[in-house]
Amino acid sequence: MPGHLFLDYVDPWINWDWLSTHIPVFLAALQEHVTLTLIAVGVGLLISLPMGVVAHRWRALRNPVLTLFGIFYTIPSIALFALLIPYTGLGTLTAEIGLVGYAVLILTRNVVVGLEAVPNDVLDAANGMGYRPLARLVRVELPLALPAIFAGIRIATVTTIGLVTITAVIGLGGLGQLILQGLVENFHTPLVVATLLSIVLALVADLALAGSQRIALPWSRSA
Repeated sequence: MPGHLFLDYVDPWINWDWLSTHIPVFLAALQEHVTLTLIAVGVGLLISLPMGVVAHRWRALRNPVLTLFGIFYTIPSIALFALLIPYTGLGTLTAEIGLVGYAVLILTRNVVVGLEAVPNDVLDAANGMGYRPLARLVRVELPLALPAIFAGIRIATVTTIGLVTITAVIGLGGLGQLILQGLVENFHTPLVVATLLSIVLALVADLALAGSQRIALPWSRSA
């Protein structure tokens, strides 16, 4: 993002003249914000599904796995980025390692909760029908766990949208970079508009995922 974008403008809360000439800047920041979020949640889900299944199948691993991710989640994001920078540098890799890590805890926990909520009589019926463990997992357990998994995706997505703004400290951040630069240069327009866009993005993402869940999983509409 170019430096000192704001210094030549008077500072009302929203300077509409400035905003009208910088719409491409906001669109680029919004695109980066969405991209960082999608990568983090997508990779997090790919990691969390097998991790959740393993933690559910082998109960001895359940608490250690969730505790490990819980400890990771307590690390402040800025501190985590500071620890990673010497090894991964300033850039997308550092940001995504942190974002994926935070998403994995939420998603893994929900995978485990969803699998544990499958009724025992359903499992017994599947066994009685001759399902092998893998087939039972794919055709019975995971479909019934999908409402909880969807809930985890919604929480992880909204949380990640908020966390992406913090990656502005390492040169990314999407809308967070406009927020940070507005704070540094004491110019309210990018600060206010980028903050509002972040909130709207989180709301739209949550509503879109909720709608997708209702369409794909009609039996979960009461959830």
